[in-house]
Amino acid sequence: MNSPAEQALKQAFKEADIEVGGKRPWDIQVHDPRFYDRVLTGGTLAFGETYMDGWWDAGKVDELIYRILKNKLQDRIKINPALVWNYVRARFFNPQKSRAFEVGEKHYDIGNDLYTVMLDKRMAYSCGYWHSPAGEAKNLDEAQEAKLDLICRKIELRAGQRVLDIGSGWGSFLQFAAEKYGVQGVGVTVSKEQAALANARKGNLPIETKLQDYRTLEGQFDHIVSVGMFEHVGAKNYRVYFEKVSSLLKDDGYFLLHTIGQNIPSGNDPWVEKYIFPNGFLPTVALIGKAYEDIFSMEDWHNFGPDYDKTLMAWHANFEVHWEELRGSYDERFRRMWNYYLLTAAASFRVRYLQLWQIVFTKISKKDRYTPVR
Repeated sequence: MNSPAEQALKQAFKEADIEVGGKRPWDIQVHDPRFYDRVLTGGTLAFGETYMDGWWDAGKVDELIYRILKNKLQDRIKINPALVWNYVRARFFNPQKSRAFEVGEKHYDIGNDLYTVMLDKRMAYSCGYWHSPAGEAKNLDEAQEAKLDLICRKIELRAGQRVLDIGSGWGSFLQFAAEKYGVQGVGVTVSKEQAALANARKGNLPIETKLQDYRTLEGQFDHIVSVGMFEHVGAKNYRVYFEKVSSLLKDDGYFLLHTIGQNIPSGNDPWVEKYIFPNGFLPTVALIGKAYEDIFSMEDWHNFGPDYDKTLMAWHANFEVHWEELRGSYDERFRRMWNYYLLTAAASFRVRYLQLWQIVFTKISKKDRYTPVR
């Protein structure tokens, strides 16, 4: 006889048009009967961990997660104390301030070999721009170059200007901007592996990547960009973040913030917190709005979140194609963990739980009219 936990989860799946043992790509295949009790008591953390442990599978995990999220099945699972703690910690404590380099060590430093084969040729680890007015990008390389060019055009980049990239990763934006627009640039990252590879890849371009906390930066820059880093700042540090950017930006410059956003404020999912992005926190419109008051004027707010779904699926395809090359450095449990991360994230953008925002700011004293760019 089925346990109460098995009955409850099977009924929840059925209401979302998911069949246990079914033949469709999104139907879940349960390999270990302990799955039901563990998930019902352990919530989303247990759901991810049981996948990593091989207790369940699906032909298309992203489609399964999409249906779970669309039908809000996660709300029926017992409240996970870890999720509550993550929310409380994000709102009332400040782990990002004291452990700013932790995400670099635990996520970005896990191996340049992984990111080299998974990402595009420029190694941009953020959302590509697939649906620009100029036309549909044909592949990941085109989508990422379209995104980088979009940023350059939005900040009205000109030859000879000096640009700061906060959270510069492997240097994709600075390299593109120096090659295509003739600028100089400085980037900062909390990942020693990113900094080393970015500097090795720059050639003779007048750019430099530093292993440095952005809060210790000094100087003045014509423009500042921050692409895919704000997710690690933490809500309690948003005001300090905007104040620091303002102090580094020239009076007539532009600041472009590229970040994942969410509709409802919440802490990091416990599985993501434990295995992927420690101390992460996704902003809302309200939290960003409150943080930049009396510091900046918001000139443009552009949402192209659905493009992240396509970007993540392209990363996943690259990861799968190159898995045999990576097998010597990573085990099977890592492969399942990484698949779950990429596919769950793609589903979250597909169901519109998550957004991707590019926001252009100017100092309040700037008088020129800004014309939005797409």
